[in-house]
Amino acid sequence: MDFITYAVIGVLIVAAANALGPKLALAPALILVPVGVAISFLPFVSAVEVDPEWILVGVLPPLLYSAAVSMPTMNFRRDFTAISGLSVLLVILSAVVLGFLMSLLIPGVNLATGIALGAIISPTDAVATQMVKKLGAPPRVVAVLEGESLLNDATALVMLRAAVAAMAGGISFGGIALDFVWAVVAAVVVGLVVGGANLWLRARITNPTVNTAISFTVPYLAYLPTEHVHASGLVAAVTAGLVTGRGAAKFFKPNHRVSDAQNWRTIELILEGGVFFLMGLELWGLIGDVREEHNSAIAALWVGLVALAVTLAVRAAFVVPLLAGLARSARRGESIKPRLQDLGERLTPTDGEPAQLPMRKAFGRRGKEDEVRSHSPEQVARFSFRVNRKLADIEYYLSAPLGPKEASLVVWAGMRGVVTVAAAQTLPADTPSRSLLVLTAFTAAAASLLIQGGTLPFVTRALRLPDTSAEEAEERERLHLEMRQTAQRAISESGYLDTIPGLRERFGAFLRTAEQEDDQEQHLTPLARENFVKARLAMIEGQRGELLRLRDEGVYSAAVLTAELAILDAEEISLRMRTEE
Repeated sequence: MDFITYAVIGVLIVAAANALGPKLALAPALILVPVGVAISFLPFVSAVEVDPEWILVGVLPPLLYSAAVSMPTMNFRRDFTAISGLSVLLVILSAVVLGFLMSLLIPGVNLATGIALGAIISPTDAVATQMVKKLGAPPRVVAVLEGESLLNDATALVMLRAAVAAMAGGISFGGIALDFVWAVVAAVVVGLVVGGANLWLRARITNPTVNTAISFTVPYLAYLPTEHVHASGLVAAVTAGLVTGRGAAKFFKPNHRVSDAQNWRTIELILEGGVFFLMGLELWGLIGDVREEHNSAIAALWVGLVALAVTLAVRAAFVVPLLAGLARSARRGESIKPRLQDLGERLTPTDGEPAQLPMRKAFGRRGKEDEVRSHSPEQVARFSFRVNRKLADIEYYLSAPLGPKEASLVVWAGMRGVVTVAAAQTLPADTPSRSLLVLTAFTAAAASLLIQGGTLPFVTRALRLPDTSAEEAEERERLHLEMRQTAQRAISESGYLDTIPGLRERFGAFLRTAEQEDDQEQHLTPLARENFVKARLAMIEGQRGELLRLRDEGVYSAAVLTAELAILDAEEISLRMRTEE
């Protein structure tokens, strides 16, 4: 069979796994890996070997970019301490600990080679985020795991690159540190530029198909030049994705956003499922290589299981004090909450008159404790925004604490995956016991997926994590009330309903359902119908602007705001489609 035939069969298997997964209460990855392993052992199936560059360059940038686009930047900002700790410090710590362990367990493997293997095994896979989200885990746990999976691949690959250079005796500790700083800083700069250019360009393209086609190039436009300057292309792709995700609601049309989301979900399904399937298919070839070199593959299997156990132990030892520190920080925030609330009450509209505010409390400037100065409404508005956002952050930390139960879930959900297998195959050909190291990494990844992934639903239920559905429902009610008030203001300010007598009464504002509004439109004259539609579009635009403001302040949760934005997009798309008929 030729490549096209294999690709078609692979896509069908991936689609079948995604269709059967929900019915079997299993993540598709937990189906695809065993199926791939089973197929690899069939006598008529030859050993499968995939160039790791196809995974690291062809698959990871779009997958991480897509995940970054869909991740709320508000959550990323709020939990950046936990995310950066898990994705940078924990990866480095795990790599070093595993490096010492591998140098002791595997004959002929020195510390640099052991750290290289440790860097390969350290990063977690994004499949855990999807699983815990479907299991109803607290949104903050999901945000931390999602943010970790966005960045730890890049940290691991930078560590791997440094360890491989150390194996050849070509780098010092200071050089490693400088390389890491350069890899991150340069990548963030390139990602910001590419993300901003992406928003600017696609905001001016009216064809949704062309718009989406351009979006497919964005992760590579960030990745390729960044790698060319020896920085982390994956961090650049993630940064571009975060910038795009934050600006999409403001710069892109609703039908463009819907088109993007649908097409990228399809790409994610095929790429992610495909690499898990390939991961299983490669097993037989790896075992054959180890048998040929070491006569037995049992040692690699045991070392892989030990490496996984040690990785989990290191993760637990890191996560527990990290989350305890975050809890202390939340309590400190609670202690300053009354002062911030008092200050917020002073920041009332001034109708153009300068506001009188204490300098130390308001702007942190030097001066006497009771010194008061006048400030323009614009200055007060900026500071009011900062105060409101800080209060919202404090409320977020207090209402969604990361306690022992959440820590347990964060630890157990740290599964290894395709990056581990792909990165292992980038080890130089002259690496001592290379085939053994690659199979060890594969064993750790496969065991992690099957053991941790297979038991994750049981662990989640056993922890009895708090149910946040009631709080989310109450939050949605508050947001709906605020949206109704915003709609009233937007309709009044638009003036479209005042051009024709009786049109305002027939509009019924925002309280009618879509079906009732359609019925109202049918009995209007063409001019009245045109103004009716313009008023509804003005209402939607006003509500969207208010949602973006609320998102920036962080007053409501990201999930509630995202759902409300999706509703507005659907309403606008439906309205514009009917007007074009």
